[in-house]
Amino acid sequence: MSQRKAPSDAGRATIRDVAERAGVSVASVSRVLSGNYPVSDELRRRVMKVVRDLDYVTNAHARSLAGGGTPTVAILINNITGAAFAHVAKGVEGAATLRGWLSLVGTTGDDPERELALVNLMRQQGVAAVVLLGGAYDYDEYQLRMARFARSLDAAGSHLVLVGRPPLEGDVPATTVDYDNESGAYAMASHLLSAGHRKILVLPGHAELTTARSRLNGARRAFEAYGVPFDPGMVRHGPYDYEHGYEAVETSLREGADFTAVLAGTDVVAAGAMQALRAAGLRVPEDVSIVGYDDIPLASQLTPQLTTVHVPYEEMGRVALRAVADRREGGPGRRRGTDGEHLVLGTHVVVRNSVAPPARRD
Repeated sequence: MSQRKAPSDAGRATIRDVAERAGVSVASVSRVLSGNYPVSDELRRRVMKVVRDLDYVTNAHARSLAGGGTPTVAILINNITGAAFAHVAKGVEGAATLRGWLSLVGTTGDDPERELALVNLMRQQGVAAVVLLGGAYDYDEYQLRMARFARSLDAAGSHLVLVGRPPLEGDVPATTVDYDNESGAYAMASHLLSAGHRKILVLPGHAELTTARSRLNGARRAFEAYGVPFDPGMVRHGPYDYEHGYEAVETSLREGADFTAVLAGTDVVAAGAMQALRAAGLRVPEDVSIVGYDDIPLASQLTPQLTTVHVPYEEMGRVALRAVADRREGGPGRRRGTDGEHLVLGTHVVVRNSVAPPARRD
């Protein structure tokens, strides 16, 4: 008696194993499993018996590439605990669920090599799109790297979507969903200047980060518009975290910096700055005003509630998914291989209780 070959891939059965065991072609097995073609009852029974015997699992990604199965969108985020872009991921996932799509989330840890590995993995898995969230470092290198990602994904039938990142230059098949970052910072700095503040400590973020550069540029423009000299010595660069906000304000106070307001790059940074002021015996906003950026839930939970810039993060996620779905489904102006679009959402200042006119100092 002849022996059957064992399933390949170290015990994991493939569609070829099923076909061989059932004595039919791979195409016949595919027709039975897809359910989209008429087959005889006898063939269906024979194939499904082998499927059960071998514990064969259909490759859903391959079916998705072939036009069947459930489309999947991969969301790649620098830090999954970051509140702002967690809301973008929520928007993508919610819109995907409404369309019956699946969502995968991966973290890059701000590591370009890991980002590359994840994009390549998602391309191999046949996802409908890869959504990259967050700012970028090293603008020129970023442009080259993202262009390679976009073309590689496009060639595999997928699509690159950049959210909260700079748009790509030239003829690159990618979609960018952004917000008016610089204008938001301009409006926020203008709010402080209109309240009478002239000595403002600015915490825009890492100097190399595109998001921080835009926010710093917006603040500079506001100073210029108000005819107020901008002092680069009042800028403290650092990460978008609580610790940086606390340490930047604590150090500035210890070094004798004279400021009546703090313009923080994010709400989380503002929370740290607020605590440092409180630890130094200063009141917000009676002694020092403070503002943030993002309008995450934390902003309204602080005491006093934080004046900040609202960024429509969840809506950005929904827009990103709709752009992918429209393109995939042949919506207006969505053709594979053409220039990607750049969609920009607005921002606005949310006035709460953390700003007052500068205190008089005798």
